[in-house]
Amino acid sequence: MPRRLPLSPLSEGSSRMVCSISAGMVGVCLTVIGLIRVSITMNKTQTIADDVLAFDAILFLTATLCAYFTQRGGNDVRMHRLERTADAFFLVAMVTLVVVCFLVTYMTL
Repeated sequence: MPRRLPLSPLSEGSSRMVCSISAGMVGVCLTVIGLIRVSITMNKTQTIADDVLAFDAILFLTATLCAYFTQRGGNDVRMHRLERTADAFFLVAMVTLVVVCFLVTYMTL
């Protein structure tokens, strides 16, 4: 039977930070989607940036929900899994946001 390593203590501050920052980033994504849509309407051009930002908002929302449920308590194994999931979704969402910034800055809108 494999031995389980002891779980490290949850970093409650990290979960709170991910929860609040991710929730704010959902708002940022939605605001930028609105601005891009205005630009598309005025310039009569198309871009994938708004589509990627909509997906990115879902990633940030998932990170927010995972971090929130980590703070709610419960089974230690479940809480650690949720904390790792929140961190992973947060990092992927931040990288995606940087990619969208590149698209908006260097691609023709």
